[in-house]
Amino acid sequence: MSKTKTTISVLILVALTAVLIACNPATNTATAAQAPLAAGGITVVGQGEAFGAPDRAEVQVGVETFADTVSEVTSQNEATLQQIMTALSAQGIAPEDIQTTNYSLWAEQIYGDNGPEGIAGYRVNNQVNVTIRDINQVSDVLAAVTEAGANSIYGISFSVADPAALQEEARAAAMADARVRAESLAELAGVGLGDITIISEVVGQPVMPMGYGGGMAMAESPAGPGVSPGQLSYQLQIQVTFGIQ
Repeated sequence: MSKTKTTISVLILVALTAVLIACNPATNTATAAQAPLAAGGITVVGQGEAFGAPDRAEVQVGVETFADTVSEVTSQNEATLQQIMTALSAQGIAPEDIQTTNYSLWAEQIYGDNGPEGIAGYRVNNQVNVTIRDINQVSDVLAAVTEAGANSIYGISFSVADPAALQEEARAAAMADARVRAESLAELAGVGLGDITIISEVVGQPVMPMGYGGGMAMAESPAGPGVSPGQLSYQLQIQVTFGIQ
């Protein structure tokens, strides 16, 4: 009876061992099948650029006022600013295209050998950002606000209201440039260029066009200061991965 039990135990142990041996290769095979294969390819960054004429301008217009008291300086500054607003309205600038960007009020100190000795007066600086939607009107607007009392004009910039066409042109140029770069690398490596597998626009490029030229030249002229809008440049980069044949 003891020999029979021993024989059965040995058979069970052998069977379990066979099962474990049979399971291990299958597990290894499944793991190997699930492991991703390294994908070969050529990755390049294509650059594209498109140029266009601006159709919109923005300019900072301000008035700085000095007076002996706070009430005097604020009232004088407000009166001049209202004249500027009236001049802008006469040029067809809509209220929604005028936005206050800075309002500052401070006391100017009198300094002597021992430091501050009193207040000389008060100064107010009031600035608005003006959007000019007719590019041919920029010079007339600048002349009008200057005549109305503006004594600081700066930060003129030009843009395209709808840059979609420039973006598309720059994107097409970037794709063409990417293919040229990839073909050159493939030829150097002695391989064939396959299909595109990944495309992505490079993050961090400007959404709006950048100024190209477009400075403002002040000049004495009955029609107002001379303005040169120049051209705008929209730049875009695209990263493309090609397969290898």
